[in-house]
Amino acid sequence: MAGMTPVATKSSALIAMIADEDTVTGFLLAGVGNVDLRRKTNYLIVDSKTTVKAIEDTFKEFTSREDIAIVLISQYVANMIRFLVDSYNKPVPAILEIPSKDHPYDPAHDSVLSRVKYLFSAESVASGRR
Repeated sequence: MAGMTPVATKSSALIAMIADEDTVTGFLLAGVGNVDLRRKTNYLIVDSKTTVKAIEDTFKEFTSREDIAIVLISQYVANMIRFLVDSYNKPVPAILEIPSKDHPYDPAHDSVLSRVKYLFSAESVASGRR
C-alpha cells in the first residue's frame, strides 16, 4: 500500500512452523514463510519420512534463533518431542501447540495450558481461594 511504512527487517521477528504439509502450506500462503541468505527456512514439513532427530534439531535451532519470536508446532509433532517442549522455559520464542487437520487438539497434552492451570491453581491456593 502506498502510505504504509515498511517494517524494519532488523527489528522484525519471524514465526516458525513445525507441522504437517497442509498446515505449513496454509501458513506459507498467509505470508509466514521466510528463506534467508544462507537458504535457511523458518519451517519444517513433517511427514512419515521425517525422523524424530530432525524434529529435535529443528526445534532446538528455532528456539535458539534470535530472529524468531513464535514457534508454532502441531500438537502431534510436539508429542514426538514432548520432553524438549516441556523442558523449554524461555519466554521468547514462545512455543504454541496447534491442531492439525488429521490430529485434533487435546488440551491435556498442551504444555502451555498445563503451566497456566498450575499457576492459577497455585495462585488461588496462595490467596486462600479455591
